[in-house]
Formats: sequence, structure tokens, C-alpha cells
Amino acid sequence: MADNKRRGEDAGDDRLDDETVESVADDDDATDAEEPVSRGGTATRSRTKADSADSKPRTKSDDRVGLFGRFARFIREVVAELRKVIWPTRKELLTYTAVVVAFVTVVTALVVGLDFVFAKGALVVFGGSS
Repeated sequence: MADNKRRGEDAGDDRLDDETVESVADDDDATDAEEPVSRGGTATRSRTKADSADSKPRTKSDDRVGLFGRFARFIREVVAELRKVIWPTRKELLTYTAVVVAFVTVVTALVVGLDFVFAKGALVVFGGSS
């Protein structure tokens, strides 16, 4: 008898799932109609005669910009890129600085120690003055 109740409950759950799937399927149909369908082929350029007539070929005189124009464009692009940067907070900056200073100190001590050992080793091998 418990099995019958479970079967009845499962059947009720299946109906709810079917309704949910149908409502989602209805939403997908509306979305599919708005978005273009990709068929998986290679992209090709197809231009009509009107499109090619509207776009005139560029000449070198159209593309020439003066030295100051190029410099101003460079500065504008630099400012635009700097606005995209996520700047660290003061606390993060101090933490990062401390980590870098500590790391550089450890690596410097390691290099100095190895240099001392190799210098003494070279003196022993090649017989330098004591």
C-alpha cells in the first residue's frame, strides 16, 4: 500500500515536471524566433551591388593623421584603458608592497649567500691568496 502512495506521488511529481518543461519550452520558442540559427557552416561574405557601391575605397589621404592627432589619440586610448583598471585599496597596496619587499629580500640574501660560497669555492679550487 505504501508503494501505491509512492507511485501516486511520483505520478503527481511527473505532471509538475511536465508542466514546467512545457512552460520552459514555450519560452524557448519565443527566444529561438528572435535569435538567428547557426547551421555550423563556414562564414562567407556576401555583398550586394548596393552595399559595394556605398562603400568607396579609402585613399591614403583619408587615413593620414598628423603627429599631434596620433599623439592625442594615444593619450585618449591610454586614459580609456586606465579607467578599466581595478585599482587596489590602500590596505591591499600596503600588503602587496610588504610581500614584494620581503620576497626580494629573501631572494637577494640567497643570491649573496650563493655568491659567497662559489667565490670561496673558486679560491680553493684555483688556489687564490688567503
